[in-house]
Amino acid sequence: MKTYNWAILGCGHIAKKFAADLKLLPNANLYAAASRDLQNAQNFAAEFGFEKAYGSYLEMVNDPAVDVVYIATPHSHHHEHTLLCLDHKKAVLCEKAFAINKTEVQEMIDCAKKNNTYLMEAFWTLFQPSFQEAMRILQTGELGELKMVRSDFAFKAPFIEEKRLFNVKLGGGSLLDIGLYPVFAALAALGKPEKIKTNAQFSSTGAEESISIVFNYPGNKMAALSSSLVCQSPTQTEYWCENGYMILNPRWFTPTKITVVKNGEEPRLINPPHFSGFGYQYEAAHVMECLDKGWIESDRMSWQMSLDLMETLDKIRIDAGIFYPGHDEKLLTDN
Repeated sequence: MKTYNWAILGCGHIAKKFAADLKLLPNANLYAAASRDLQNAQNFAAEFGFEKAYGSYLEMVNDPAVDVVYIATPHSHHHEHTLLCLDHKKAVLCEKAFAINKTEVQEMIDCAKKNNTYLMEAFWTLFQPSFQEAMRILQTGELGELKMVRSDFAFKAPFIEEKRLFNVKLGGGSLLDIGLYPVFAALAALGKPEKIKTNAQFSSTGAEESISIVFNYPGNKMAALSSSLVCQSPTQTEYWCENGYMILNPRWFTPTKITVVKNGEEPRLINPPHFSGFGYQYEAAHVMECLDKGWIESDRMSWQMSLDLMETLDKIRIDAGIFYPGHDEKLLTDN
């Protein structure tokens, strides 16, 4: 196996979890940490054992030793930072939401193609063994045809106006931060919906704080999805089928237990395989497998999947009246 020099762009909370899991992979070398604040980058590098620290993203991408960059800045900056890395021929694993809207995602993909450089959205749930097993069970048809998806993700966040969660300048609101998880749960099982209806509540900053979403599909199939930053929810996903149902237990988007209930049979519990860390190592390992093969696109979290997800999120936002100044002018014009 080739060893890859990883760099972290943005040294925040999720970057710490990712870096901790990266240390579990023998072919991942923790090489560089980059922040707009050099002291922050140095502290991060010291905590996790990175070789170098940069107080500038441009300095980091100009380092020829960097092979792949994990982008962990707010999603309002993903487009800008992804283009910076790709234009310097650095492979990119970019956190979700991949960008603010589909136009930005398409520009990121076009840049990856132009530079013949790897790009993948870091939707870690797709790579969890428990989620993969749930999709396998649905595909076998043992529970009959899937008719309904119900998924939620909510937690009570501290209300700090200038911070990311409630700041519209940073793409704030529950939808692009956590609501995209339930949306992904529906898309993974049923694909893009035919119709979308939403109901959203907004905070005093103008950021959406809670949203409920209904997807309708041909064949009388549907999904009921919700997210919120002002209350607690079970944070689980349920797949309701003709002959039973399946529950991805809380917290369903991480490695978790699955409950399968088939009509006339006792419920069975499926435990995730034993693992260390948080579960981010699975996506990082996949990125390196792709790079070993010389690919610029994942065969599992494809560019089309990211486009479909962002197109759906755009439609949800249009219906709910969620817009981000400085990002959505074209979205408004086109719709």
